[in-house]
Amino acid sequence: MWYLFFYCIFQTLVTCFHVPYSALTMFISREQSERDSATAYRMTVEVLGTVLGTAIQGQIVGKADTPCIADPLLLSLANSSSVVMEELNITHETGSLTDTRNAYMIAAGVIGGIYILCAFILTVGVREKRAPIELQSDEPVSFFQGLKLVMNHGPYIKLIAGFLFTSLGFMLLEGNFALFCTYTLGFRNDFQNILLAIMLSATLTIPFWQWFLTRFGKKTAVYIGISSAMPFLILVVILKSNLVVTYIVAVAAGISVAAAFLLPWSMLPDVVDDFKLQHPDSAGHEAIFFSFYVFFTKFASGVSLGISTLSLDFAGYKTRGCNQPEEVHLTLKMLVSAAPVALIIVGLLLFKLYPIDEERRRKNKKALQDLREEESSNSSSESDSTELASIV
Repeated sequence: MWYLFFYCIFQTLVTCFHVPYSALTMFISREQSERDSATAYRMTVEVLGTVLGTAIQGQIVGKADTPCIADPLLLSLANSSSVVMEELNITHETGSLTDTRNAYMIAAGVIGGIYILCAFILTVGVREKRAPIELQSDEPVSFFQGLKLVMNHGPYIKLIAGFLFTSLGFMLLEGNFALFCTYTLGFRNDFQNILLAIMLSATLTIPFWQWFLTRFGKKTAVYIGISSAMPFLILVVILKSNLVVTYIVAVAAGISVAAAFLLPWSMLPDVVDDFKLQHPDSAGHEAIFFSFYVFFTKFASGVSLGISTLSLDFAGYKTRGCNQPEEVHLTLKMLVSAAPVALIIVGLLLFKLYPIDEERRRKNKKALQDLREEESSNSSSESDSTELASIV
């Protein structure tokens, strides 16, 4: 209960930070190209931070020797130990658990300090570009009215539906890949480096996907980028355990993870612009768009965790076991290959329904620019009339 309580508080506070942090993209520029560049920069640094966290966590926690628990049957077959040996084993296990706990505390302290430092830099270093007073709505719409308008906006619903399924697929992969490497592939001592290869590959390829979406369009980038992981996910469970092949799959998965990180967030500002054109008298709903985007990210994370935990529990997974039953190996293969591939396919089919292509995006950009110029000229005319009346 203690862990559950504080973990819920932690997730709540992280969400309170993440929603305005994500929505800030809409307030640092009105230009689509600048917002896309800001999104690419944000996601590059975000994934780079994940790489840094993975490296710090892996290096600190990896030094703590956490022994696996052997199968009771094997222990009974090799039951030649004395009381002294049993006491030594218990002492060693207790000491190892203490070292592991201390290592996690140190890693949490270091990463938490970096988190606070980055949040401080964001707070004092980024300035919002607010709309002029004359362009803002005189009567702001209430939250529930705005929520109803947002949830009735077709492109947004289709985007978050596709985003939900693809995110769930990649979260299942990320959440179970370490166990898959440890038990099914037998790379107990290499899984930290394999995870690091995934995140490093994702970091290095985000600039490529930013160039790709500007050159070929965002929907094309979504189809190619996210689907590129599927052959490698199938390959890793079909081929015999091989460390080189696993690293190749990790790099390929990282390339696709970069697309999954960047592209949905890059498409969201286009949806907001489309909404503004359809509801020109309703303003200030950016936070609703981004908050529910974050909500579905958290929802996908929770569903992924629940599916993984229940599936492994039904399969007979043994925590810290040196070996796992064959059912666990099959379950892990399903969780890192079959399930993600199926979810990615569903997500891509939903993205097919997403109506904002490059042509519509350019039309929206021009229409918004014309609308702002018209409102600006009207406000200038009104101010001139008011000034003339005051002189008279």
